[in-house]
Amino acid sequence: MLRIALIFGGVAGAIVISVMIAGLTLGDGGHTGGQAFGYLVMLVALSLIFVGVKQYRDKDLGGVISFMQALGAGLAIAAVAGVVYVAVWEAYLASTDHAFIADYAAGVIEKKKAAGVSGEELEKLIADMEKMKASYANPLMRLPMTFLEIFPVGLLVSLASAALLRNRNFMPANT
Repeated sequence: MLRIALIFGGVAGAIVISVMIAGLTLGDGGHTGGQAFGYLVMLVALSLIFVGVKQYRDKDLGGVISFMQALGAGLAIAAVAGVVYVAVWEAYLASTDHAFIADYAAGVIEKKKAAGVSGEELEKLIADMEKMKASYANPLMRLPMTFLEIFPVGLLVSLASAALLRNRNFMPANT
């Protein structure tokens, strides 16, 4: 099971973070609200959880898996994907001298200014962005926060996969 978790989780995490970094590098720095696209990429890449759990059921367990076994396998894959996501993100941050958060905060502020926000509301936004930058500079805050960007999606895919694959008649193995 560990091998399956490492393979499928590693590939899923690498796909997600590669697309995210490519978007930041080639795009506008992620300031135009690509959050929905990001979560769609996560959902598609984390569909490898389903594939990994199915392979585990069909090849390692003879075509039968309980809900809890399937959920455990799915969560293991999701955890590996999360760790890969965090590790590569940290490498990206280090290679860019941690410029992401300052660029992100500046983009948020500029977007609000362009929308006509000014005065006290703008001052509060600037103060909030400064707090966010300080919080993001702390690895004890940044690492779990980054992991929690991807893991809940993996949890949902794991639950759905476990619910479907516990039924031995759902997509049975080709014998």
